[in-house]
Amino acid sequence: MSSSQESDSLLNVSGQEDREPSANGRNARQNRSTRRNLISFWILGLCNNFAYVIMLSAAKDILEKEHDGHPANSTSTCREKIDDRHCQHLSTGSVLLADILPSLIVKITAPLFIHHIPFGTRHLLTVLLQASSFLLVACSDNVAEALTGVVFASLGSGLGEISYLALAAHYPGDVVGAWSSGTGGSGIFGALVYATLTDSSTFNLTPRSTLMSMLIIPMIFCYTYWFLLRIPRSLHRVNIRDFRTYLVSHSVEEVEASDTGENGVLQDLSINRTRNRRRDPRVVKSLLKYIIPLVLVYFGEYFINQGLVELLEFNCSYGFAMDAGSQYRWYQVLYQLGVFISRSSSTVLTIPTAYFPLLAGLQLFNAVFFYLEAVYYFVPHISIIFAIIVYEGLLGGSAYVNTFNSIHREIPTELKEYSMGVVSVSDSVGIVFAGFLAIPIHNYICSLPLHL
Repeated sequence: MSSSQESDSLLNVSGQEDREPSANGRNARQNRSTRRNLISFWILGLCNNFAYVIMLSAAKDILEKEHDGHPANSTSTCREKIDDRHCQHLSTGSVLLADILPSLIVKITAPLFIHHIPFGTRHLLTVLLQASSFLLVACSDNVAEALTGVVFASLGSGLGEISYLALAAHYPGDVVGAWSSGTGGSGIFGALVYATLTDSSTFNLTPRSTLMSMLIIPMIFCYTYWFLLRIPRSLHRVNIRDFRTYLVSHSVEEVEASDTGENGVLQDLSINRTRNRRRDPRVVKSLLKYIIPLVLVYFGEYFINQGLVELLEFNCSYGFAMDAGSQYRWYQVLYQLGVFISRSSSTVLTIPTAYFPLLAGLQLFNAVFFYLEAVYYFVPHISIIFAIIVYEGLLGGSAYVNTFNSIHREIPTELKEYSMGVVSVSDSVGIVFAGFLAIPIHNYICSLPLHL
């Protein structure tokens, strides 16, 4: 072999060696970035729904506030004999409405203007609303003040959900599963923390002290978005020193299509076609196969959780010696456990879109069962109710995560963000129906004699 050939061979080997570490380095950085984004979306889901979950877990405590800030009707001991219905003046459905109606209003109206607000600004507003909700409910001396705090939690949750699901459209599809798992985690973690901290057999903290301790969540929320999540460069960023960046003057599509030349013209035509398709009623009609089952599933489960289980009470012998308030809190914990398990299982079990109506039917059957139990008290032991509540949570979580995964998988890319926003309203619609129905059903059942 000549010296020149040897030299060329050495250069080729050296070049390959240089390129391989470079490629490996890029892959390693990309893997790290992917992991960070998945972890970030999990935490964002956890934090976004945390205040919402805490308010529902604290619903009985909120409705029992006196002017001195202490519970009026709560008892720390179980009843040896259940000989009457222990009903509050207001149904926990009223807390549910305060916790969901503002969120629904945000989700319905936000698409009209939300694209002008940068994601960073939306995140800041979400965090401020959440922190304010904890402070208002903790420091309130009556039900009206406490419900105002619940409204703030709802506004923050609604703004956050529609923002982070839209943000997920700018990342690979795995982040939707991470977000869903995080929202499920907020349920089990929030309900478990509240039940444990307030339970007389554990920490026995007051609801006020417990809510004040929750202010650490907004801090974690801030850190995750601004320091942990890798924000795509294509997204509009706010420059604090430049007020013109506080609003997005053009849509992301317009910014991306601002290139000159033929490619820019083709992209501009694509944007116009996308806008026309969004206005097409057939697009919304095609989403009904996702919307209707999700509405029914959430209607059934929240009618159970905030309309019926508060009316269930087991005596000391058949209720693990827990008082009525503790029973209610642990109902919420077990429901959230089921939600967490199912929302975290999207990579293991995928339910086809064709089976979504079956999930809705099973959840409505659960609602009928709990209604009959609230009227007739025929279940012999609280452990049976615990098991059914976990199953109820499994159905609800499965419907949520599989719905949004199906959208991410089946809907064209140019309509994906729009579809995510539209369908995200479904759960709120079902919950609102459940809240309005829960109040008269609560009053009706409380007027009935106890059947034992």
